[in-house]
Amino acid sequence: MDFYQINNLERLSGIKAHTIRIWEKRYGIITPYRTETNIRYYDDVQLKKLLNVATLASSGLKISKIAALSSDELKSIIKERKVEGEDTERYEFFINDLISSMLDFNEQAFNLLFADILVQFGVQKAFINIVYPFLSKTGVLWSIDETMPVQEHFATTIIKKKLFSLIEQLPPAKANKHKFLLFLPSNEWHELGLLFAEYIIRECGNTTISLGQNVPFVDIEYVVKKVQPDFLLTFLISDANKEEMGKIASLISQKFKKTIFLLCGNPSKLISYAETTQIKVLQHPNDILKFI
Repeated sequence: MDFYQINNLERLSGIKAHTIRIWEKRYGIITPYRTETNIRYYDDVQLKKLLNVATLASSGLKISKIAALSSDELKSIIKERKVEGEDTERYEFFINDLISSMLDFNEQAFNLLFADILVQFGVQKAFINIVYPFLSKTGVLWSIDETMPVQEHFATTIIKKKLFSLIEQLPPAKANKHKFLLFLPSNEWHELGLLFAEYIIRECGNTTISLGQNVPFVDIEYVVKKVQPDFLLTFLISDANKEEMGKIASLISQKFKKTIFLLCGNPSKLISYAETTQIKVLQHPNDILKFI
């Protein structure tokens, strides 16, 4: 069992800590445990309940009505809203379910849920509106050390398997479409974004050449010269590659003026990169669609 402080719940649910305290005191939505020094903390069950309550509240249901629901009634209304609610609300419930399955290491539930999401929304819509926000939300958990790396690996390994399978099922590239060179620079290992980019690029009939993780500049330079792609695409998660990104930008601006360099990744890491006619900064998966 994992334990969370109130500021962790605030980040994950989007509900201010002050409001969570009011919900506790006035409505008994969740009941915190207390340390010997009287500091609130919460467990997985309370986190999962708060996520669903927050989603219902954001859809317009009054907190007093939510609080009056029994456990079975709450489950029933959530089940109903997941089927009949607005898409934005349904996305949130599916995100909450993915988080719950990850925290429980429930691979069967995660797989069934993932398959259901793909059937209901299609690959592109599912990844942009559910999987990407799920990874962003749990990224908050990772950054505050509230999920262990093994939980990260559990979830991302399953999603990567799905993406590999989906990419293999795509038809061959179409003639006269764009050529994309995909890679992660030195010391970048989180390839989930790269795989999703490859899927949506290939789905539109473009050619992709993927070099994978941890690719040194000398190899990137060689392949760019060899294949002369229309686009380079990479993801930045760490701060360690500013110099390397500068080398790549300089390479294409000096020698490959028809190539566009697409920089994707954590928005906080992309702030220092200025856009030019050949360098484009993409802060959301939707941004990739502009170039395919």
